[in-house]
Amino acid sequence: MTRKKLATVWLDGCSGCHMSFLDMDERLLALADSIELVYSPLVDFKQFPERVDLTLVEGAVSSEDDLKKIRHIRQHTRVLISLGDCAVTANVPSMRNPFGVKAILDAVYQQPDLLNAQVPSEGVPSLLPVARPVHMVVPVDVYVPGCPPSADQIYFVVSELLAERQPDLRRMLRFG
Repeated sequence: MTRKKLATVWLDGCSGCHMSFLDMDERLLALADSIELVYSPLVDFKQFPERVDLTLVEGAVSSEDDLKKIRHIRQHTRVLISLGDCAVTANVPSMRNPFGVKAILDAVYQQPDLLNAQVPSEGVPSLLPVARPVHMVVPVDVYVPGCPPSADQIYFVVSELLAERQPDLRRMLRFG
């Protein structure tokens, strides 16, 4: 059996979705026969591969770097999954949107009690005017809401996609 190439990506978020991914525990071993982890902040691969079957994207698109990265990833991914509320709705990163980039940068870097108060111009990615969910920038194939989504949800989605089925999260999200 040919293993599917899986990537995970972290944009502007807290890494909680990646923690839930790791919380699959022994189920990760069950997936190991079916996947090859080809890119992730959890491993040391520096370049996103040319062809990836499934990519889990955590976080909102908030900076020029995020925008460039997600566009490149979309071009090289068969199935793109928005993982968690930051990727699905822009959640916490979008809380800056009503204030504007200048006001946010000034509030953080121009505090009067800082020794050398200045907005950095090197080593910090340029912020976009607003933080956006992934689907507002590139097409998304599957949405996995939650802050963070549970390990059970992530395992279900990945397992269904590996079996070439469209996951129906409504079964998992029923209340009652």
